[in-house]
Amino acid sequence: MRTREEPQVDTPRPGWLGPWLKGYPPLHAPVPLQAVARQGWRLQDLPTPVAVLRERALAHNIAWMQAFAHARGVQLAPHGKTTMSPQLLRRQLAAGAWGLTFANVHQLRVGLAAGTRRALIANQLLARAELAQLLASRRQHPGLEIAFFVDSLAQLDLLATHWRDLQAEQDGEPRLDVLIELGDRRCGVRDHDSALQLARALRVHPALRLRGIGFYEGLRATGESAADAELMQAWQQRVQTLLDAIDAEGLLETDAQPLWLSGGGSAIFDLVTPVLAGQGAPRLGLLRSGCYLCHDHAHYGRYQRVMDERLGTPLGQPSLQPALEVWTQVLSCPEPGLALLNAGRRDLSFDQGWPVPVWHLADGLRLGAPAHWRVDGLNDQHAYLRWDPAAGCGPQVGERVALGPSHPCTTFDKWSWMAVLDEGDRVVDAITTDFG
Repeated sequence: MRTREEPQVDTPRPGWLGPWLKGYPPLHAPVPLQAVARQGWRLQDLPTPVAVLRERALAHNIAWMQAFAHARGVQLAPHGKTTMSPQLLRRQLAAGAWGLTFANVHQLRVGLAAGTRRALIANQLLARAELAQLLASRRQHPGLEIAFFVDSLAQLDLLATHWRDLQAEQDGEPRLDVLIELGDRRCGVRDHDSALQLARALRVHPALRLRGIGFYEGLRATGESAADAELMQAWQQRVQTLLDAIDAEGLLETDAQPLWLSGGGSAIFDLVTPVLAGQGAPRLGLLRSGCYLCHDHAHYGRYQRVMDERLGTPLGQPSLQPALEVWTQVLSCPEPGLALLNAGRRDLSFDQGWPVPVWHLADGLRLGAPAHWRVDGLNDQHAYLRWDPAAGCGPQVGERVALGPSHPCTTFDKWSWMAVLDEGDRVVDAITTDFG
């Protein structure tokens, strides 16, 4: 029975959840997001497929990562593109994050709405519309501190042209802060001389002011401690060489102190933080890790096990815990050793490996998935769960199976909402996402 506060039609409405969303109870009336916990739902009440987050793991990861950054003498600027969830971004900020990182100005709007007033755009901006939007955001939010990446003189020339077209200098707009990106495999300056040339050009640029240096090490991370330590030693030398040259020529303006130095994905961030903290001139080390929030069951889980060895984390007490699951149901067991689940590429990430079976419900009990179960393929709406019949039993038709994604980023963008569960599988909260 509908209450007076509920909408009269089951159509999307801002701030509400309803049957238009996959994973929402289809016969339940729409409810305001903040009222989800009062519905008394349990995991079994949600239709499959459904993406859920574990509150205990979320809270642990947020607190652990904030404490880690503090202990290492750096600030946390988590990458918002991982979840694009206003509720989760607010939790990260409330826990003490310095600010947020985004990939573009479109994503930045979500961070501003969530309350951040410090941000990095860890990417190159080129278009006139992007520059105009950035200026508008700064006017709308006085005191907003923001910087984006540059890596070429061609980019600087384009932005100078746009600055003139927008008449920003005549309007008295202060210059925009940028970080020179040092790159490897992806965007970013490839050699020292080109980076120093950029720093010199920025000293006299009409629209841009040098604020610091950014880099991303993750594309060469291996998960082997010796190789990854050597990788970060090379980054340390490269960064310090450029910092020394910038300092020697006085290319960083006095009012741009401290220098911002940003790096870090979610794979080897313990080896990145010594580069960010560094020694010498005042600097603000900004760690951009994003996937720590919900971690994962495979890709980052492998890196974490090696990292925990470096950190001396006691066995059985992982530094980060998987928080994201996608629950499915067995549609068919058409042959021995094969079960077809009702979730696929529309529901789960697959860019860094197949999802991992982690739980199943049997006779109303949540049990760990047997080690010999594996997913070895996804279609749009199906997952192929296989096992060796000689090694044990598989799931039955109608049984529920939870899959743990490998690389959470590209699972979040497949869901407009996610239920948050306690350890008793009760729905205690919900989050939304805004990927546009």
